[in-house]
Amino acid sequence: MAKELGVSAASVSRHWRANGLKPHLVRGFKVSRDPEFIAKLEEVVGLYMAPPEHALVFCCDEKSQVQALERTQPGLPLKQGRAETMTHDDKRNGTTTVFAAMHTLDGTIIRVGQQRHTHVEWLKFLKKIDRETPKDKTLHLIADNNATHKHPVVQAWLARHTRITMHFTPTSVSWLNMA
Repeated sequence: MAKELGVSAASVSRHWRANGLKPHLVRGFKVSRDPEFIAKLEEVVGLYMAPPEHALVFCCDEKSQVQALERTQPGLPLKQGRAETMTHDDKRNGTTTVFAAMHTLDGTIIRVGQQRHTHVEWLKFLKKIDRETPKDKTLHLIADNNATHKHPVVQAWLARHTRITMHFTPTSVSWLNMA
C-alpha cells in the first residue's frame, strides 16, 4: 500500500494505528447451511424469551477431552499479605468428558463427568436430569446436533419419558446454546 500511495510504510502503519485498523487480522465464520435454520432458531429463541408455563428449560452441552489434572503438592493457604499459592506442576490423570445442563432462568447447573462421550453416557446424563428435576415439571432440553443425542437407543428412551422434549440448534450455530 505504501508503494502504491508513494509514502513510507511507517506512514501507512501510523494511519492504521490512529484509526484502529488491523488489516493483518482475519476473523473466521461459518454460515449454517441447515435447511431448517429459521424454524430451529425461532424455536430455541422462543424457549429463551418465553419458556412454557410449568416447564423447565435447560441448555445441554458436553466438553470432551478435558484434562483431568491434579497438583503434585497441596498449596499454601491465603494469609495476610500473601495470596493463596499452588505448585506450578501437575499430575496428569488422562482426560474426561463433562456433561452440563444449565437452567436458563436461574443459571443452576446439573453436571457429571464421564470417561467417554457416547450415546450411553449421554443417556446416563439424561437420566440424571430426569432424577434431579421436579417430576411435576415438563423439561425442554436444548442441545446441538451431535449424533449421540439422536441415537436410536436415546430416542427410544425419550419416547418413554414424554415429559422431556429435545430441541436442537441449527447446525454450525453453537453460539445459540447458552451452555
